[in-house]
Amino acid sequence: MPTLDSPRSPDKLAYHGEGPGTVARLNFREKLEHLFRVARGRKRGLVLTHDNPDPDSIASAVALSHLLQVRTGVETDVAYGGIIGRAENIAFVEVLKLPVIPVSQIVFNDYDLVALVDTQPSVGNHSLPPSMPATIVIDHHPLRDESLRVPYADVGGDFGATSTMLVEYLRAARIEPDPELATALFYGIKADTRDLGRQTTGTDVDSYLWLFPRVDKHLLEQIEHPELPGRYFRLYHKAYERARVYGTAIVTDLGEVYSPDMVAEVAERLSFLSGMKWSLAYGSYRSQLYFSLRTKDRRMNAGRLIREVCLGRSGSAGGHGSMAGARIPLWGTRAQRAALKRELVKDFLERFGVKRERGVPLLEYDD
Repeated sequence: MPTLDSPRSPDKLAYHGEGPGTVARLNFREKLEHLFRVARGRKRGLVLTHDNPDPDSIASAVALSHLLQVRTGVETDVAYGGIIGRAENIAFVEVLKLPVIPVSQIVFNDYDLVALVDTQPSVGNHSLPPSMPATIVIDHHPLRDESLRVPYADVGGDFGATSTMLVEYLRAARIEPDPELATALFYGIKADTRDLGRQTTGTDVDSYLWLFPRVDKHLLEQIEHPELPGRYFRLYHKAYERARVYGTAIVTDLGEVYSPDMVAEVAERLSFLSGMKWSLAYGSYRSQLYFSLRTKDRRMNAGRLIREVCLGRSGSAGGHGSMAGARIPLWGTRAQRAALKRELVKDFLERFGVKRERGVPLLEYDD
């Protein structure tokens, strides 16, 4: 496992100073040198999460903001597009008093440094205006070509969470996180790797264990077990009623949801049904159709599959091996929207390799 004093790998990619390139294979002390070179001298920075952010994206953004302020003196704000809607995510921000603000409060022209965290310029799931280029990109998802044109890009690599990457940055910079930031990063890793049970690397484990004694366990308990609104249970009731099993795949239409990130939560929960290799949930929010996909089939790549299905429809999509998400604009009449959903579900099922039948209602399914 890499530590503060043991570089990850001697193998390096070429990095052209402050020009386009990637630092993914440099060790973290070398990454810091390039990062600080890009950041120093800037007047004000903005760190953006992906829209409707999860704990990994929020924690990473707050950690990067702290790193830049402490080591380069650049004052930064952290912002997000969309909403923070899940009870756990609301508690995550409120309990830890994380300094994040809605992007609606941001005047982009006030910033001469913009960082994207847990997303990339071309993914389309963030609120950075097309006319404003990113200065920094840090993301554990697979590299997109557009990120190579960013002055500083640390993308991909051997990480199950972007929070893991930021832990390594803090350790290399010899910055001791306070209990709130440590708890945020710990929960970011815990949530994105399903408590180290999904797509976890040695670096994730090392960062998790390094953070553990620094975590405020009382605050963590408040995040993991928040009070839940009645609409949470009503949504799950609808999810189970509408869920259909197609061989080794389970699919559910959530209709209109009160928060886009509930689509991912339902897909995750349904993936635990015995015998399933695929779990797909979808729902609409403010004229956008959200999809969330999970797979247990290691021969398949959920991120690649969801991009193949959704990107040709003016939407955005991303993910990696076992989990992915997408959103597509909804337009037209109710009948046209229903036809779009049927067409997309059919496409997904064909790619899952399951027979296109009516499906067995989950509540009648007997495994």
